Amino acid sequence: MVVDDEALVRSGFELILNAADGIQVVATAEGAQAADVIRREQPDVVLLDIRMPDVDGLTVLRELQTLPEPPTTAMLTTFDTDEYVLTALRSGAAGFLLKDTEPEQLAHLVRTLAAGGVVMSPKASRALLRSHPGADAPQVAEDVARVKLLTDRERDVLVLVAEGLSNADIGTRIHLSAGTVKDHVSSILTKLRVAGRVQAALLAERAGLLSDEGADTARGNGR
Repeated sequence: MVVDDEALVRSGFELILNAADGIQVVATAEGAQAADVIRREQPDVVLLDIRMPDVDGLTVLRELQTLPEPPTTAMLTTFDTDEYVLTALRSGAAGFLLKDTEPEQLAHLVRTLAAGGVVMSPKASRALLRSHPGADAPQVAEDVARVKLLTDRERDVLVLVAEGLSNADIGTRIHLSAGTVKDHVSSILTKLRVAGRVQAALLAERAGLLSDEGADTARGNGR
């Protein structure tokens, strides 16, 4: 489902996605109608405009998070450093898409979301955190300490989670079954004390795990 206040964006995304194999846009809506339509249609994935004049995307996102089975929701935005994006990611969004995403990439990103992946490049997350760090030195130190609790394999999995890969894609990359990857992800979320993959990726970025120098720091004194 596509939620945006601009009819051109809704119709454009609908046209592109309906032409892709295995994807059906079950509905489109403006912000004020979004929550009711989502409850009725029960889409697997929602693309939600983060800035709308009637009801903003953050309000809709928070309402969706109260549902018994909330859909996987990614925010639509014009700028990858939008100040609201980081708030949305911390509020349960599974990532974000730029409205000028190339048509051939759009279906791939939606499939990634449907498979449980994260749609958020490490480059974009670094830009967001530099602009809106949201953590003081003690918090960063705590994040690094929690990352150090991870095993080497769990750190490998976390980096791939932050790259946006689904469990199946991570398994293919590092030669593990999807079930084993799922177990690793569950352990990672527990050790990092976060609720979802995006929050884990943001914490790993803040702890420096996604840079070579930071990864060495997060590993501690050796393997």
